[in-house]
Amino acid sequence: MCSAALAMIALLVTPYPTTISTVESAVREYRIRFYHTHTGERIDVVYRKGDTYIPEAISLLEYHLRDHRTGDVQIFDLRLFDLLNDLTSAAGLPDAEIEVISGYRSPWSNEFLRRRSCGVARYSLHMQGMAIDIRIPGIDTSYLHELALSLSRGGVGYYPGPDFVHVDVGPVRQW
Repeated sequence: MCSAALAMIALLVTPYPTTISTVESAVREYRIRFYHTHTGERIDVVYRKGDTYIPEAISLLEYHLRDHRTGDVQIFDLRLFDLLNDLTSAAGLPDAEIEVISGYRSPWSNEFLRRRSCGVARYSLHMQGMAIDIRIPGIDTSYLHELALSLSRGGVGYYPGPDFVHVDVGPVRQW
């Protein structure tokens, strides 16, 4: 009886690394892969583990999405990265590399584009780190547009001519 009690106590105080590693391995990792069409740069990074965003990874993503005309970097709304992660998953390609057409736009770049195109908003969410223009190789942009709309997580614009989709984490709307 005494040896049984000692065995129980030993079980209670003995750490079980397999239990800890099982819990750690169950934490979901959120990964994003980008190819920036203007800079030619690629990034592949785990930006979040479970509910915890990884500051170093977020900084790398923000630098990657900098204004390619001015080099200015902006803090991004983290919901945008989650939206992109969910969008690639909804497309059935969770490991897809997203082609970035436009990430952050400085006020200067936004005005520069506005003078050349009627499709650029004066107060674009690109200037607030809340929007991105993308395409995913192997996915028709019209289908990508439909998928983004189905998520109902912000604005979605479809640009068939230049072949990209705009997504943002502002109010739900479409064009």
